[in-house]
Amino acid sequence: MRSVVVGHMGDARYRALSLWHDTVPDDLTPRAGLPGTRGEHIADADVAIVGGGLTGLWTAYYLTELDPALRIVVLEKEIAGFGASGRNGGWCSALFPASAAALERRHGRDAAVRMRRAMVDTVAEVGRVVAAEGIECDWAAGGTLTLARSAVQLAAARAEVALAAAYGVDELTLHALAGPGAAHPSVLRETPRKSGVSRETHSGETASRETRSGETAGAAGRAAGTAGTGGAPQALDAPRTLDAPRTLDAPRTLGAPRTSGAARTLGAPRTSGAARTLGARGALAVVHDPACARVHPAKLVRGLARVVERRGVTIHEQTEVLDWERGRVRTARGDVHAGAVVVALEGYGATLPRTHRRVLPLYSLMIATEPLPASVWDSIGIAHGETFADYRHLIVYGQRTADDRFAFGGRGARYHWGSTIRPAYDRSDRVFAHLKRALDDLFPQAAPYAVTHRWGGPLGVPRDWHAGVTFENGIATAGGYVGDGLSTTNLAGRTLADLITGAASDLTTLAWVGHRSPDWEPEPLRFLGANLGLAATGLADAEERMTHRPSLAAHLTAPLTGH
Repeated sequence: MRSVVVGHMGDARYRALSLWHDTVPDDLTPRAGLPGTRGEHIADADVAIVGGGLTGLWTAYYLTELDPALRIVVLEKEIAGFGASGRNGGWCSALFPASAAALERRHGRDAAVRMRRAMVDTVAEVGRVVAAEGIECDWAAGGTLTLARSAVQLAAARAEVALAAAYGVDELTLHALAGPGAAHPSVLRETPRKSGVSRETHSGETASRETRSGETAGAAGRAAGTAGTGGAPQALDAPRTLDAPRTLDAPRTLGAPRTSGAARTLGAPRTSGAARTLGARGALAVVHDPACARVHPAKLVRGLARVVERRGVTIHEQTEVLDWERGRVRTARGDVHAGAVVVALEGYGATLPRTHRRVLPLYSLMIATEPLPASVWDSIGIAHGETFADYRHLIVYGQRTADDRFAFGGRGARYHWGSTIRPAYDRSDRVFAHLKRALDDLFPQAAPYAVTHRWGGPLGVPRDWHAGVTFENGIATAGGYVGDGLSTTNLAGRTLADLITGAASDLTTLAWVGHRSPDWEPEPLRFLGANLGLAATGLADAEERMTHRPSLAAHLTAPLTGH
């Protein structure tokens, strides 16, 4: 049984963080912190982990798999799952912040393919652990539906599917839609005259679709036997709907579960079933990516914390880390001496001098509606286990929750001077209103239903939009997920565990191992650049609506976002 802070009023405070924290069936009263004072040597450990989110907890989990005798201490300023790990959009997806094309340019084609295979395998690995450890987190694997709602977005959808086929890993399929929400089929014959499509990633971490640049869209077109997205349009499958969501084979072990070997599929090949309506306004087509599961993120991270505690890991909450060095972590409640130190802070790394410019904290906000009746969900056509988005530039993302709500989020909140993180920034009436309008526009059936929860939080953006894991001189780091962290944290945890213990593994030779992103520029350049980039995404959507062509603004900014 874990010890808690007696008389602490934190449970009510933490319940207010998000829908997920409000509905997690867990005691949110903080665990006991370190029992000392600043500068006092309090504890010794083999591994000290800074941060009680998914990166830290997955690392602890896999370390105990490799060596159950290790003394592992997790140090968390608030409670386990306080940050993005507990507040995100609930997408356990194969998305990675750097696109496959960007990975190929930097690391070569083979490395890009291996990274994509590792990410697809990771979705099933999370499902395997959830089942094996009995973590009740509303896991349901129905894949992601990304809607194309204009000719420009349809071109982007075709390019993305063709690019995925060229790399031969992600099993994306493009389908026309039927039903009252779909546009007239003749619109499918319209294509922009030139390519140049670009999308910022959103994520599972406070959510995402892989992005496209003009270069990658052109590559996709060549792979599909056309010149970019122009020329004769590719035929879509006959208007039909997607099968009922399937599960990821009982979440199964992926052969040798800790390597990224030959490509493996997440179950039997999909076949078309009876027609089903997707009631999205103006939707022309939808891309289905099977490598995604819907989860309740707070249930996952809190459940994982209990699992590692049962394995002998000590979690100290209410313990603010001030700094670290080889062999020691300094906190406001004493020092922990350790053979290895793992730094797993993601966006909150910006609050500490040592990592202040390593990551930019970008806010993503969410809303949740009251539960919708089953008849309304039938008209919408989103099944349990399916996540959804569309091809706009200013990202939105959503899921149907286990209790039949819309949980819907997106970007739009500005970056704050000096990379500051404050509770007040978790909420923006302007962004919340934008999200409700966007949801009602996408699914008009949602309009009559009230919003019951509003929340947000910072995710971590590296300067080159390329996540990385490192282990040097006794210090391990992982992060830079740009919101695609709900599953990527698992791959990070497995990789760090292998690096720390010296285990021979295919994971330790993946492209992101040893990658260190450059620091962000000092202010005011950081402030100007981040907020101009945010403005450009909104401008790109407006530009495409007006011109019916791929956005020039998005094309120009794509290289700045890892694509």
